[in-house]
Amino acid sequence: MELKNSIRSIKDYPVKGVIFRDITTLLREKDAFQEAIDSLAELAKKYKPDQVVGVEARGFIIGAALAYKLGCGFVPVRKPGKLPYDKISESYGLEYGEDVIEVHVDAIKKGEKVLIVDDLLATGGTSRATANLVEKLGGEVLAFLFMIELLDLKGRKLLEGYEVESLLKYE
Repeated sequence: MELKNSIRSIKDYPVKGVIFRDITTLLREKDAFQEAIDSLAELAKKYKPDQVVGVEARGFIIGAALAYKLGCGFVPVRKPGKLPYDKISESYGLEYGEDVIEVHVDAIKKGEKVLIVDDLLATGGTSRATANLVEKLGGEVLAFLFMIELLDLKGRKLLEGYEVESLLKYE
């Protein structure tokens, strides 16, 4: 199956000139979703993580399924005000502003090996901020895994020094 055929492209969303890669169409197709998770698991198995960290919101879907497949734990990284326990936060730049993400202070134990997973690598800001949170808690970032990578936004540059893998690449 060609996974790219399962992803909807929406022009001028969220702003004019952007092509949004919508994975909801892939998620609803059981064969495509299974193939995507199986393919990510194949890439991930060499890392042998203790935890998979997924970023709100689509990173939860992919990350939790991947953690289950790998037999390890899952840690959600959320937007502010969503986590009920003590947390740490990290701010990061977006193409059009700034945002903040948070994680519980006990989500990662010192020395745990972590795989950071998200649906899409664009500029790398969210991913870099997530790595900063993991490292503040004493975790070791093994690699980043993405379903989609937007090559022209050069998100890998912000993640230099880390392993970065993606299933699908778009110019």
